Amino acid sequence: MHFAPLQDAEDFLAQNPDIELFELFIIDGNGVPRGKLLHRDELVAVYRSGRPLPSTILGLSINGDDVEDSGLVWEVGDIDCRAYPLAGSLVRLPWRRIPTAAVQVSMHPQEGMPASVADPRHVLVRVIERLQAEGLHPVMACELEFYLLDARRDAQGNPQPALDADGGRPRNTQVYGLRELEQIEPFLADLYAACKAQGIPARTAISEYAPGQVEITLEHGDALQAMDQAVRYKRLVKGVAHRHGMQACFMAKPFEHLAGTGMHMHVSLNDGEGRNLFASEAAAGTPLLRRAVGGMLACLLDSLLLFCPNANSYRRFQANSYAPLAPTWGVDNRTVSLRVPGGPAASRHIEHRICGADANPYLAAAAILAAIHRGIEEELDPGAPIEGNGYAQATTLLPTDWLTSLRALQASTWAPGALGEEFLRVYLAVKREEHRRFMGEVGEQDWRWYLNQA
Repeated sequence: MHFAPLQDAEDFLAQNPDIELFELFIIDGNGVPRGKLLHRDELVAVYRSGRPLPSTILGLSINGDDVEDSGLVWEVGDIDCRAYPLAGSLVRLPWRRIPTAAVQVSMHPQEGMPASVADPRHVLVRVIERLQAEGLHPVMACELEFYLLDARRDAQGNPQPALDADGGRPRNTQVYGLRELEQIEPFLADLYAACKAQGIPARTAISEYAPGQVEITLEHGDALQAMDQAVRYKRLVKGVAHRHGMQACFMAKPFEHLAGTGMHMHVSLNDGEGRNLFASEAAAGTPLLRRAVGGMLACLLDSLLLFCPNANSYRRFQANSYAPLAPTWGVDNRTVSLRVPGGPAASRHIEHRICGADANPYLAAAAILAAIHRGIEEELDPGAPIEGNGYAQATTLLPTDWLTSLRALQASTWAPGALGEEFLRVYLAVKREEHRRFMGEVGEQDWRWYLNQA
């Protein structure tokens, strides 16, 4: 594990004399950034000797509650675990009123014990290192969709689309609409400026399939760097939206009657010279690509909880919605789960279309790459690609409920070796507790369905 040198902090302080505060954050298993707000004079010490964080910080539920079965609470006395800054993560937060910067940290493999076993970034690093040991260098990119919502709720207390530049609310679905992008130009201008300031390669913006739904693509690159950028990008989008009186929502299915929100993951493998090993004039790619697809399909059920980690994630799976429903693959076909896009031979890659936007990019990428590794090692054949309507041709469907996916990961014989037994122990404890609490909560839907009937 390589951490940032002290020189990074000293240079940043010299170049940014106005910065007063620093957000120190770590990404937990749910993809939630957690940490502390530090003063300027505390930064150098973080780079010199790390910063102690409680062991429970990587064993919390998505609502920030302790999960006792994680093994990171009472058994270890909520011990301090040392985290260190990641290179390239020290950046300004241009949307903050007080001059503020942020630095991302990760647990030290030894000094950060016992919490380091639950650090999702470590899971991805280990998977990448196993591939690199065999001369395979993963390249990845994220396409993240999100909704722009008004920070204020409607008269019924429900979320509503944000006001556009003319003061109205988008009511209709205008996929690929240019006027829809023009109407959020002030937000986009600040978002692109913030991405540039933070070195995040944000590219194409698209108006998606619902009012207020937007997708912005991130440029492909080294897999670990790409996922670092993805988690920082989500934080950045939320911060810029807040400054504009909006809420950026990455829920997988925030509205029953509108499109779900996905995170498409693009992946290929390079050799040591940077040549794409999936490159081929054949639209279906090289034999290596097809074995990678075979591995991803073989591990799909075991991995589904990492792609769709929450109860709400499964509301996204609906027929004819462009959300995948089956372990299928195809060439330039958006009705399948794993798509090989068209384009020049050198750009050949796989688009993994299963993840919701609520997935943790580190864990989703780790599961994808570990599955690819299995497919290559075992020379797994994915079968013929689907042609035409993949929904109509599906013979096996993915589970559409949280508990089935949780049990599949828990019963997996592949995942402990691929992702780490100790990590899975903590992650599954958190997810079991979240499931228990979610199912125990009584709310509006229960009353609407049963109050007058039971």
